[in-house]
Amino acid sequence: MSGRITNHKSRITQSQRGRWPRLLAAALLPFVSGCANVGYYWQSVSGQLDIWRRERPVEEVMGDAATSEALRQKLAAVTRIREFASRELGLPDNRSYRSYANLERPFAVWNVFAAPEFSVQPVQSCFLFAGCVLYRGYFAKDGAERFAAGLAEQGYDVYVGGVPAYSTLGWFADPVFSTFIHYPEAEIARLLFHELAHQVVYVKDDTVFNESFAVVVEQEGVRRWLARAGDTEGREAFERNRRIRAEFSRLIEKHRERLDALYRTPQAPAAMRDRKRAILGELEAEYRALKTGWGGFAGYDPWFAREPNNAQLATVAIYTQRVPAFEALLQREDGDLARFYGVVRQLAALPREQRGAQLAALSPIRDK
Repeated sequence: MSGRITNHKSRITQSQRGRWPRLLAAALLPFVSGCANVGYYWQSVSGQLDIWRRERPVEEVMGDAATSEALRQKLAAVTRIREFASRELGLPDNRSYRSYANLERPFAVWNVFAAPEFSVQPVQSCFLFAGCVLYRGYFAKDGAERFAAGLAEQGYDVYVGGVPAYSTLGWFADPVFSTFIHYPEAEIARLLFHELAHQVVYVKDDTVFNESFAVVVEQEGVRRWLARAGDTEGREAFERNRRIRAEFSRLIEKHRERLDALYRTPQAPAAMRDRKRAILGELEAEYRALKTGWGGFAGYDPWFAREPNNAQLATVAIYTQRVPAFEALLQREDGDLARFYGVVRQLAALPREQRGAQLAALSPIRDK
């Protein structure tokens, strides 16, 4: 359930919501093809329906005597962030993130990433509205793990990662989830700005373009949010975390490029496998050295505890590969977000190769 939206108001009434099971089933099931089966689409439909059953308007939750003061304060912050997003960042002014859903689980969805044993290119999954993306999402962890296990049996590198939120790209009004409401305020803002950015521009079949664009919007949005609040301490913490994320991303990309070069050489599988293992071991050693300068931050330790593979490295590249180009573009437009969005829409309309060439000219990176 995904697609592209222009800025417009949307509201789902109770009577409309009651019709969604039939509408979704009618829309989705006839189009099931080789890229997904009925079971997969049905878990998507039932997962979305479960969320609708749980959501309530933010104002209603805040006014409920049973709501904890901590949650009430977080939702008040969400309301301020949401208004700021549309008023100051030019993000869609619609019903997204104006309701709250307690999911009673740690993540909203679990994404499955896969890549061949000797390739850094993630496997695509294709869907009705979003086109082809470089992962496959499940509302239940066991469903994601079963799918991943099947791919692993076929020899793929796999990675299953929980995510706190997802975007229906304006097809429906996305709620605030319990999976991220406990985050620090700046992190909530970062997540909302990112997901709303997908409603501004979304290109079918180009996950890296979409995610890199949204990362730049989120970063610029949080900078402005913290500056407006005069939160010097928060601004310093955000910049420190951004620097750490950038250093981590560069480290991953460095070793991903080494693996890519390895996989292009003519070697026997056993030799290739040994060298792959060595490169991944060197990645972990460099990480341990790098994090000594992070002031005790160890947030990526669980990531390395999974024994990284091609699929796991791809999860970083998807979100960061084009970030320098979009940052350069925003700077070229003097930080004017309206102009920035306009140029990004123009890029989105270009053929993929031409779009990539123009981004590469802004901040050259090696296309794969």
